[in-house]
Amino acid sequence: MIEYAADWRASGACLSADPDLFFPIATAGLAGRQITEARRICDGCQVRQQCLDFAMRTGETYGIWGGTTPEERTAARQRLRRRAARRSWQQAPGTRAS
Repeated sequence: MIEYAADWRASGACLSADPDLFFPIATAGLAGRQITEARRICDGCQVRQQCLDFAMRTGETYGIWGGTTPEERTAARQRLRRRAARRSWQQAPGTRAS
C-alpha cells in the first residue's frame, strides 16, 4: 500500500457530514439508506483511496471507509490473503505453477 500524509482526513468529503451516517448499526431499513448516503459522499471524495487504505491497513471492522462496508473489506482481505498464499505456494522450491 501507498503511504500518505497523516493529514488526509482533513480533506475528506465526510468532514461536514454527521459521523453517525458512516457507522450504521445494521444493513437494512434506515441503515441501508445511511449506507447509500455515506457511499454517495465517498463517491465524490478526493481522499477516498487514502481512507480505504487506512481502513484496510488498520483492520477497521466498523463503519463505511472509502465507500466500503465492513463486509466488503473483510472479503477484500480474504482475497488478498488467498492471492498471497497462492503466490508463496507457486514460488516455493520444488513446486510448479499450473
